[in-house]
Order: sequence, then C-alpha cells, then structure tokens
Amino acid sequence: MSFSISNLTPITSILFGMLILMFPKLLNYLIAFYLIVIGLLGLGIIR
Repeated sequence: MSFSISNLTPITSILFGMLILMFPKLLNYLIAFYLIVIGLLGLGIIR
C-alpha cells in the first residue's frame, strides 16, 4: 500500500483520536505535533 497525504491524514486522525480517548492530557501535544507535521507537508519541506 502506498502512503500519500490523501490516505495518511485519516489514518493519523483515527490514531490521534484513540490516543486522546486513552490519554486526555496529551491532547495539546498531539494537536500541536499534528499541525506542525501537516504544515511542513503542505509547504513541501517534508515529502
């Protein structure tokens, strides 16, 4: 299976959702990390 932005985003959303349910205090860190990664991908810095 080839990974791209179109199928990686839903997978990470599901993973972060499960982690937030298990560890609610990690919510701020998970959202910050997710937004940074998506921003870097959007700018083309990470391929």
